[in-house]
Amino acid sequence: MKESVVIVGGGPTGMWLACELRLAGVPTVVLERDPEIDPNSRALTVHARTIETFALRGAHRELLAEGGRIPSGHFAVLDDRLDFAGLDTDFPYTLTIPQARTTELLQGRAVSLGADVRRGHRVTDCVDTGDTVTVSVEGPDGAYVLDAAYAVGCDGTRSTVRRCAGIEFEGTRFTALGALGDVVLGDPPPGPVTSRWTVQGTFMLVPLSGGRHRIVVHSPEDLRDDWPGDLTLEELRERVRRIAGTDYGMHSPSWLSRYSNTSRVARHYRKGRILLAGDAAHQHMPMGGVGLNVGVQDAMNLGWKLAATVSGRATDALLDTYHQERHPVGEDTIEHTQAQTAIMSVFSPQGAALRSLLGKLIAEQPQFNDALAQRLSGLSVAYGLPGQRHPLAGCRAPNLKLSDTENLFDLLRDGRPLLIDFARVDGFDVDAFDANGLSADRAAAPCNPYRCPQPTERSRPAWAGVSAALIRPDGYVAWASDDTEAAALTAGAANAVAALHDPQPAQVQPPQVHPAQVQPAQVQPAQVQLEGDPA
Repeated sequence: MKESVVIVGGGPTGMWLACELRLAGVPTVVLERDPEIDPNSRALTVHARTIETFALRGAHRELLAEGGRIPSGHFAVLDDRLDFAGLDTDFPYTLTIPQARTTELLQGRAVSLGADVRRGHRVTDCVDTGDTVTVSVEGPDGAYVLDAAYAVGCDGTRSTVRRCAGIEFEGTRFTALGALGDVVLGDPPPGPVTSRWTVQGTFMLVPLSGGRHRIVVHSPEDLRDDWPGDLTLEELRERVRRIAGTDYGMHSPSWLSRYSNTSRVARHYRKGRILLAGDAAHQHMPMGGVGLNVGVQDAMNLGWKLAATVSGRATDALLDTYHQERHPVGEDTIEHTQAQTAIMSVFSPQGAALRSLLGKLIAEQPQFNDALAQRLSGLSVAYGLPGQRHPLAGCRAPNLKLSDTENLFDLLRDGRPLLIDFARVDGFDVDAFDANGLSADRAAAPCNPYRCPQPTERSRPAWAGVSAALIRPDGYVAWASDDTEAAALTAGAANAVAALHDPQPAQVQPPQVHPAQVQPAQVQPAQVQLEGDPA
């Protein structure tokens, strides 16, 4: 069906994208080559912004119930861990849960929303014909072809979709390796996380479910550009003994693997009707457990834009903002994971001095700790929105308390934009943007309006003076205003609502609820072009 979207890859990124598309009613097919979810989970960590993303749709509770909470995170496995207590979020911690379980939960949600998830179906070709995307598939019952309006490659670093689209994957080959093993320990150390750095190497140990532990090791012999072959239990055991003085009685490995600091980013996240997300768009050292999280954030950014485009509520130009906003995030992820690799890899007295200095800065300078914690958790991501001057524009919106019974996240559950009247300025009728706005059909109305029951006192200084704001479906601020004049608020909101689905809209008239206060000449076209693992 041309109106559908085909997602290639059934990991967390692909499954969350399917959830978002189905929430908006878009027919969606997920094609995954593996017949079952891979039980070996390279990613263990769900960071604060990703938990917020799930909470925006009410999809976070099972993860919270099953995951372990660690109120800190590491930067380059420094002895002084980052304290997450000061983060402005309802979830000031990292959540440890195997990627396999995260995938299972997201797949269940996608299926419940109506996604057609097909496991054991391998994509062999993907061709953009201009009017459609033709996807060739080898399934359990033979070959077949799907025609879709768009195809999204969420199929990993060796993406078939990216290759078929001819999108360059630019970056650097590996210069460092790491080793990991999921094992049983006869004599495990206490505590949720154990780590150590010496000139002999560094290791980290995190408990898993089922009585297993994840051990990650990085040693001087890993500074190489050739592949040494498969990791063995004896090699892992010997390296941990060398660093920690004990192997903790490790035995019965369920998974042994190596990984590298190969770092690449796709030149384009969109090429015509083909898009990329997650590891298909960026590859990096799994430092700080950010990989899964960046992929889910890609999917959240893309989901509402793709749904609006497929359904005809947005112009094609909206999809270009996906690359503009997320490509810089991919580049930034590579930068800080490579920086961590460098800090971790100087196995010398000079390296020890560098690590000691950075540790002291984290411990003694709260601003330094908070800056790194926000970056690691994903809370620092903000998008440049040309034409928007308010300092909150492009930033994530925290879970503001809007009344005694309602919080901001609760009002974004249906995946539609939210226009909030905080100050209740006389003459600014926020409800008109639904009833008398750009569409008379409530299902296709431009946004959900919300008028605070009374002018709201907000504890966050950045929000204290805000009169009204438009929140995107992904929880980022599309527009905010401190104006106290109804005419200015109405004109600004009208332009912002129009620009949300058309970066260069035609002249838009605001809802004419108070024609004496709002004249057509006061409304200017919006000139907005949205820009762009262990714990």
